[in-house]
Amino acid sequence: MPQRLPTSESLTVEFKSDLKKLPDRELIEALVCLANAEGGELWLGVEDDGTPTGVHTEHRLLDGLTGMVAARTSPALSVRAEAAEFGGVTVARIHVPKAHGEVATTGGVYLRRRLKHDGTPECVALLPHERSSRASSFGLLDVSAQPVMGATLNDLDPLEREPCASPCNNSGATAFC
Repeated sequence: MPQRLPTSESLTVEFKSDLKKLPDRELIEALVCLANAEGGELWLGVEDDGTPTGVHTEHRLLDGLTGMVAARTSPALSVRAEAAEFGGVTVARIHVPKAHGEVATTGGVYLRRRLKHDGTPECVALLPHERSSRASSFGLLDVSAQPVMGATLNDLDPLEREPCASPCNNSGATAFC
């Protein structure tokens, strides 16, 4: 079945023009942005309106492009790239997996993709509190186990530290609360 070019950008689809060779930094940031959301596809050589205009000659070696992405992301982002042709124009379709944790550029830039109020996508900074929340949702961080500066055992309710061996309801059943 022939490939189809998406008609517009979305939370999981990004178009990037490559007429003047998209700077590697911008390409890496766009891929990190997708990975830190739902993953998706970056179409390199496609204008924002969905018109295919082609990949720059320096981006045609797709194996080198995937290696460059892995080398410039932390942890290394493993993308898959393939060439696609539309009307005699070659573009690159880069498949981006959803990150299980957070991915940054090796320069320390954390980005995530979101939808604006009008439904169009944008990349924004992944802020420190969002990083903690994201890590917690993946089971990588237990916020309830974080130390509280200056806290002592006297600050805790002794009943909360002991298993409950008395009836927890009116049925008389013994349970651990």
